[in-house]
Amino acid sequence: MATQLNPLLEPWDTPFELPPFRDIQSLHFSGAFEQAIAEHSAEIEAIADSHEPPDFKNTLIALESAGQLLDRTSSLFSNLVSSHSSPELRAIQRELAPRLAAHHAAMFLNEKLYRRIAAVGDSAEAQQLDPESRRLLERYRLDFVRAGAQLPAEARVQFAANAQRLAVCFTQFSQNLLADESGFSLVLRSPEELAGLPGFVLEAAKAAARERGIADENAHVITLSRSSLTPFMTFSERRDLRETLWRAWCSRGEHEGAQDNRPIIREILTLRLDQARLLGYATFGEFALADTMAGRPEAVRDLLMRAWQPARLRAIEERQDLAALATQHTGRPHAPDDIQAWDWHYWTEKVRQEKFNLNETEIKPYLQLDRLIQALFEVAHRLFGLKFQLRADLQGYHPSVSCWEVTDAGDTHVGLFLSDNFARSTKRSGAWMSTFRDQSHLQQEVRPIVVNNNNFAQAPAGKPTLLSLDDARTLFHEFGHGLHGLLSQCRFPRLSGTSVLRDFVEFPSQILENWLLQPAILKVYATHCETGEAMPDALIEQILKAQTFNQGFATVEYLASALVDLDLHAHTAPDSLDLLEFEQQTLSALQMPGGIGMRHRLPHFAHLFSSNGYASAYYVYLWAEVLEADGFDAFTEAGDVFDQALGQSLRENIFSAGNCQDPMQAYMAFRGRPPAVDPMLRKRGLLSDL
Repeated sequence: MATQLNPLLEPWDTPFELPPFRDIQSLHFSGAFEQAIAEHSAEIEAIADSHEPPDFKNTLIALESAGQLLDRTSSLFSNLVSSHSSPELRAIQRELAPRLAAHHAAMFLNEKLYRRIAAVGDSAEAQQLDPESRRLLERYRLDFVRAGAQLPAEARVQFAANAQRLAVCFTQFSQNLLADESGFSLVLRSPEELAGLPGFVLEAAKAAARERGIADENAHVITLSRSSLTPFMTFSERRDLRETLWRAWCSRGEHEGAQDNRPIIREILTLRLDQARLLGYATFGEFALADTMAGRPEAVRDLLMRAWQPARLRAIEERQDLAALATQHTGRPHAPDDIQAWDWHYWTEKVRQEKFNLNETEIKPYLQLDRLIQALFEVAHRLFGLKFQLRADLQGYHPSVSCWEVTDAGDTHVGLFLSDNFARSTKRSGAWMSTFRDQSHLQQEVRPIVVNNNNFAQAPAGKPTLLSLDDARTLFHEFGHGLHGLLSQCRFPRLSGTSVLRDFVEFPSQILENWLLQPAILKVYATHCETGEAMPDALIEQILKAQTFNQGFATVEYLASALVDLDLHAHTAPDSLDLLEFEQQTLSALQMPGGIGMRHRLPHFAHLFSSNGYASAYYVYLWAEVLEADGFDAFTEAGDVFDQALGQSLRENIFSAGNCQDPMQAYMAFRGRPPAVDPMLRKRGLLSDL
């Protein structure tokens, strides 16, 4: 009877088997996970204890077919915890995280199971497998080795205990960060506090006040979402309030008490180092990068420093420009050292106006979210032949989530695309792509359900949500990840979609950003929110001319975080580490330009400490930018950014291929040669400074 009452344990007869969000309650998850873990454990034991000689079908195919209820339940739960959380869900997450970690550790440390996988890998059958099957076997074998399968018995116990404790720490870190972000509001009421803020910022701030339950009609709320914070830092004339907001942003996760992330970070670093050493690596960085395109920390540092030196010099020049303009505007002398982190966006906007006759208030009315979503779909159609049909009959997990059916040529179903664009207090910060279901065709054709999450400031009812250029790039970036999931054509779930090496996963998302500023797209989809007129050619030209403007700052704030990450995971005594001192020492050694903060400080660096995913790997965005800048050059060289042959090659070799082959081979199949670094440096305006 209990099974019948729990929708998580029943077949979903919804269209496309979309989760029945309306019927799902928090209380359903505990029972569902209980059964799902038990079923998966039984399936794993049956494979490991099989009396049949190990072969690809009874071992690898069996592993790929196991755990379907657990995968379905876990995907749903993790998406809800990130996008539409609640105290009840967070409580379940705290209880569940160590159990799931223990369950997965038990699978990867199952000695009999690993022996069967290794036996298949060493067999004559392995040599006869097709390339995708051989890739699956290689990846599974490596997964097990990196999860401790070859360790002696005592070390396996320690490895499993560490993994379980890490899961607890990741959960606590994430929940502390969400609490700091959702708990902060800069409430503004008087005209003096609102000085300099344009209408679109004021409207979004009023909407944020309503969303947070502040009834005062004069109240405007600035939150710690980037889409709220950055416009305020850009336009507010109140330097004191800009400083207040900046310090709140920087101090997330760093407040004394139960929500202090610093001791959690030290424990995470210590556990990671222990895991790496158990596997024979001197540092966690060496372990993490062994299974990447980069391969080793030295290769990462070489790339980062190649960009750091010219970016640093450019940022120093930019700060001098800001100080000169501040002197001109205020009538008071400003030295470069007077420009602080909370001044940078404000004076940068004014320098941009002066140098390029370009300002955010002129651009933003043309960047309507709804129109840019249509631009995304147009790019996907012209490159890959996809069509997106809004399905108003499908219900998401929140009223602001829209659902789109995606079809291919001949109206073949490709998948579902869920779009969740707005910031709210129940949603973690940042932007990301995820899936409720991954593509595969192991036993039958399974099409993906993909979701893009952004944190844009929502406009009041009846008015269009307007984006900044950075927001618009984020929209295109996450859609690139979404297409990577939607277009997957892999047989095996383990290899499908975005399940690629960490420093390859950002390539599809970053190359898609290039189509945002194509005149063919802007002229059609960048229309004024009041007049409906297309963005003027002169404005498009100004935007394109300004693309390398402020790239010293943008590159330095990113690289500083990437280099601190790299050094942090080379550290061999993290248990006593003073994180603030470590940051300062690292930045001092780099001769960090003044007035620029790290894009992510350690106490709130979710990329690093909400999971192991980007640990020692925040560099991947620059690595992928090398690939995408060089890759997009193929389209410019062809003279057509929608070249059909190149679009087909990009789809087949990158977006549809998943992890079915080595990523460098995949890139070379698309580009015809290895990537060059110079296009990335040229794109950032840094090449001439080398």
